[in-house]
Amino acid sequence: MPLPHSAVQVAIVGGGPAGLMAAEVLSARGIAVDLYDAKASVGRKFLLAGKGGLNLTHGEAADLFVTRYRERSAEVSNWLAEFDAAALRDWCAGLGITTFVGSSGRVFPTDMKAAPLLRAWLARLRAAGVRFHMRHRWTGWNVAGALTFDTPDGELQVGARATLLALGGASWPQLGSDGAWMPLLDARGVALSPLRAANCGFDIDWSTHFAERHAGAPLKNVAIRFDGVDGTPVERRGECLVSAHGLEGSLIYALSAALRERIERDGHCDIALDLLPAHDAARVLDEIRRPRGSRSLSSHLASRLGLAGVKLGLVHEVLDKAAMADPARLAATLKALPLRLLRTRPVAEAISTAGGVRLEALDDELMLKALPGVFCAGEMLDWEAPTGGYLLTASMASGRVAAAGIARLLQTA
Repeated sequence: MPLPHSAVQVAIVGGGPAGLMAAEVLSARGIAVDLYDAKASVGRKFLLAGKGGLNLTHGEAADLFVTRYRERSAEVSNWLAEFDAAALRDWCAGLGITTFVGSSGRVFPTDMKAAPLLRAWLARLRAAGVRFHMRHRWTGWNVAGALTFDTPDGELQVGARATLLALGGASWPQLGSDGAWMPLLDARGVALSPLRAANCGFDIDWSTHFAERHAGAPLKNVAIRFDGVDGTPVERRGECLVSAHGLEGSLIYALSAALRERIERDGHCDIALDLLPAHDAARVLDEIRRPRGSRSLSSHLASRLGLAGVKLGLVHEVLDKAAMADPARLAATLKALPLRLLRTRPVAEAISTAGGVRLEALDDELMLKALPGVFCAGEMLDWEAPTGGYLLTASMASGRVAAAGIARLLQTA
């Protein structure tokens, strides 16, 4: 049997950063907020993201910062006008959390932890009167237009003057973002893009020997080169990780959107991996050709070029014995080792997702054109960004934009 119908002023569905930020803005304006989440507590992905050090935002210049959102830079820049990287740091300070800019430009809490920030944030929200309803899984709307939830006590129906959906994408579904909202919005005529893995690893058809021997090994100081879908050469230097399935890690994540686009178009993406980006091709060839006496080739490469471990394993993965004995062929491979990426890792393994509610389905205040009074924010919208604090900053900014839109709607209703 359904539970008694309840009526609220604003219902926020989803307790991630976007939903929590919207709750803060609305409650600060004296608007009653009820927040519903399917899990037993809010901010679960936020906490896990901070397990190795919570990357809040990035300290680079605003004009460069906004380019990280690629084809959605124009729209996201409007959100950031409400809440940019500097504003996020000021907001943290208001919660008693000091921040610093690391050597990479990334911004972290001084203690590197997510939990103290989340505790302070929730204390502020509860003091402002935000009501939290845990273990409430949203299941759509009833025929009368009320929100429906599965709860431990049965089905709940909630009538809201305005609703914000901040349900995340489909990465890390065990934390609550499982994409189950997609068919609910599709049935209501909301324009959607398929959810796809972003900031993700990619599959490579390693040999069993290589995978068993080198899975988990870091590839430090390498560069990746490939052509984007428009033919523009892409090159980036950094480090990544060999997995049992292929490649993952920061360098791969930074390029994941462009790599994924090539796979979507061509069925694969061929990349060239420079194992020695600090050395030009002429020096590499010269070092290989130096007399090695009684030393093995492996010892020679380790001595002259520092090539060993997983990097040497990669060379053996793509070259046979005859090619290894050819200095020119070996040198060329060290500077452009060919690898074929076959597919992204599953969405559930990704750090984030692309796709979701198309921005064209929303007005400038992030209200759905097909469902007046229903707003969306956060990762469930069709935008993406690399790791580095860009995801969190834009998610929180979108929550503030939607909250401002809700406040204006309630004033005019």
